Amino acid sequence: MTTLDYTVLDSGSTALEKTLTLVTGDAEAVLVDAGFTHSAGHRAVAAILDSGKTLTTVFIGAGDPDFYFGAEVVQDAFPNARFVAPAAVIEHIEHSYEGKLKAWASLGDNLPTRKVELTAFEGDHIAIDDATLEVRFADVDPGDRGWYLFDADSRTLLGGILVFGGLHVWTADTATVEQRALWTAALNEFEALDPTVVVAGHRDPAFPADVTAIRHTRDYLAAFDAAIADNDTAEEAEKALQAQYPGAGLGVAAHLGTRVAKGEMTWG
Repeated sequence: MTTLDYTVLDSGSTALEKTLTLVTGDAEAVLVDAGFTHSAGHRAVAAILDSGKTLTTVFIGAGDPDFYFGAEVVQDAFPNARFVAPAAVIEHIEHSYEGKLKAWASLGDNLPTRKVELTAFEGDHIAIDDATLEVRFADVDPGDRGWYLFDADSRTLLGGILVFGGLHVWTADTATVEQRALWTAALNEFEALDPTVVVAGHRDPAFPADVTAIRHTRDYLAAFDAAIADNDTAEEAEKALQAQYPGAGLGVAAHLGTRVAKGEMTWG
């Protein structure tokens, strides 16, 4: 039986701290997420080439642009690979792509020039040589954000959009207490799997790649709920989170998330 290897590519602060994960077997490779920028896509291409493996699949786990804007570069380099995503993720991308291009126009030449066509993923696993990477779904709202991957043999969990490592957590798409409660329940499910390795969808590269990332995300959501409940304005709530998580990256998440939760702006 093939043992899968995991290479995590960190995109840095200019690309929202998004991770891309290259999963390799004896001969084949799968890329999980394609990054936020052309430059992130190029780094993924380099890692794939350096691996010496054949890229069979690119799996896009969520419809936010930092999961797929880099796919164009990867497809140009590996036109024979299949590019797949759950149907709900594809639907999200279809209705939001043009708006996201405008929202992130500041990326300039790092923006995609086309939307890569994705095939709806069917089934419950991705095969890599004779190994299996499980594709799982957590019951969250919005429902297109619930996808994650699990390798039962090595107990490796790729948490996708639901797990953040050492950063402010992106909450602009989960504005209600009820949505964040479902998210917390999903994190409890993740921890119950007893993973040995946890790859956060967004992370500080120095943060531990283990269950600590799940706990960080869960604790942050509780802190976020308290900050929203205990403060009259988004500005005050943001300051409370910054004080509780000094030095944490992805500060834009606290800035936008508090404003959406307080009804001072919309996001979508």
